[in-house]
Amino acid sequence: MKKLIAIDLDGTLLNSYGEISEEDKKAVQKQIQNGAEVVLTSGRTISAMESFAEEVGANNYLISGNGTVVYDLQNKQNIYEKYLSKEKVLEIIKICEENSMYYNVYTDRSIITKNLNFNTLFYYSENLKKPAEKRTNIEQIANIPEYIASLEESFLKITVCDNDKAIFNRMIYALKQIEDIDVLEVAHMSRKIVRIDDEERKIEYYYTEITSKNVNKWDAILYLAKKIQIPVENIITIGDNVNDMKMLENAAFGIAMENSSPKVKEIANFITADNNNSGVGKALEIIG
Repeated sequence: MKKLIAIDLDGTLLNSYGEISEEDKKAVQKQIQNGAEVVLTSGRTISAMESFAEEVGANNYLISGNGTVVYDLQNKQNIYEKYLSKEKVLEIIKICEENSMYYNVYTDRSIITKNLNFNTLFYYSENLKKPAEKRTNIEQIANIPEYIASLEESFLKITVCDNDKAIFNRMIYALKQIEDIDVLEVAHMSRKIVRIDDEERKIEYYYTEITSKNVNKWDAILYLAKKIQIPVENIITIGDNVNDMKMLENAAFGIAMENSSPKVKEIANFITADNNNSGVGKALEIIG
């Protein structure tokens, strides 16, 4: 029976440098050759995911914005969507502006930010290694509220970042007072490494991701599985973060990375090696 294998990107298929190991790549390609439907799932935009999908040969569907969109790569169209409204986006960024918090707004085509820091600095460093057509589109905008108000775009999510835990926690509390949104609870710091001008730099920060109410990767996976007629008992998921928890605990077999937080590991059926040691490839070899 055909399998659906949903794989997270950052912290899972991608190592700390934002790269896919040869072991992981070959293991994914082997699953596809054996008839599995491999789907990359991420908080990233579609345009930022396409090059990774092409690299491993997962060329049918993508799940973007933590489950906001299911995208059909062959027909270049959304087949499922739960976007944030512009009104909610403006309400969220007003709170961020009033509290001097660093934030990004994700549309289908780009990440809108005031300056390169935290997650956008990491994406910028990734872009330096890619041809122009495969780069994540980052728009640096001085007045984001004004720019958003003028846009006719669909909004995937908003990311809020800070390296001070106390300040960040107060921000989370303020954001949770807004109705009809989901605020992701991330207890641990994001830790990544960027290479710029032949120098390595560690990036560490607390972050949250804000989507429309009831958006999650598992609901998007279920929609896709039903569409392509793969039963729930044949769904395998691999992830590392709290935005992967629903897909790990509800799938027939949920796999957590060694670099996952303890509460993510608790709900997994299996724990594989970390993302810097080809944990995805090792797990897929065990699955067979």
